[in-house]
Amino acid sequence: MTSSACAPPRADLVLPCLDEAEALPWVLARVPSGWRAVVVDNGSTDGSADIARGLGATVVHESRRGFGAACHAGLLAARADLVCFCDCDASMDPGLLASMAARVASGEADLLLGRRRPQGRGAWPAHARAGNLALARMLRHRTGLRLHDLGPMRVARREALLGLGLTDRRSGYPLQMVVRAADAGWHIAETDVPYLPRSGKSKVTGTWRGTWHAVRDMRRVLAEPPGTRSVAEGEVSGPEHSPPARAARAAADGEGSV
Repeated sequence: MTSSACAPPRADLVLPCLDEAEALPWVLARVPSGWRAVVVDNGSTDGSADIARGLGATVVHESRRGFGAACHAGLLAARADLVCFCDCDASMDPGLLASMAARVASGEADLLLGRRRPQGRGAWPAHARAGNLALARMLRHRTGLRLHDLGPMRVARREALLGLGLTDRRSGYPLQMVVRAADAGWHIAETDVPYLPRSGKSKVTGTWRGTWHAVRDMRRVLAEPPGTRSVAEGEVSGPEHSPPARAARAAADGEGSV
């Protein structure tokens, strides 16, 4: 087998960013070789955008505040077949995404999530862990998926993701991705990833209040009836954006319809 056949697939890595100047050098140094890092600046005032650009990242500006707004702006800016998402706060190592992307590229999963495994004190506050557990149970009731975590590290195919018509632009974005993928018949799996104490304070789950707002956003997503789908402003609707992910995979591999 040639070395090129063993090389991990290339991907675009979306990194939503709000005042992460301290963490950016560590994060960007760990982006897999040959990948494009897309740092989505969501209104930083600490020079994050300039730091990211200086370290070789593609910088996208999203003026609308919200985790989902930043993630989706990065998805729209992505060009690779595979798109990965990761927080930009040094709580997770982007280097781990290479093996995750390979599993999606091989067809092992349509959407692969990183199940966070806390390393050290302060990596995952009790209130954030409790909120995540509650949401995992609600997700199981809504979709039947037996996931343990709804963390931000994940990999999927770009065209298939666009086909989900994701509309949440706040904290519910990661959950809406999972719910709509499940409704579309995707194979969704998770794999363990180390979860480190983040750099700086979380904008979402750093407080009980922030956690409550996140849970409220996600409860709204879970209330969506199955099959809900719409195309957000700036996107293209058409057969090439339709779920499930296996259709995008077949097209990428040059196969016929499945």
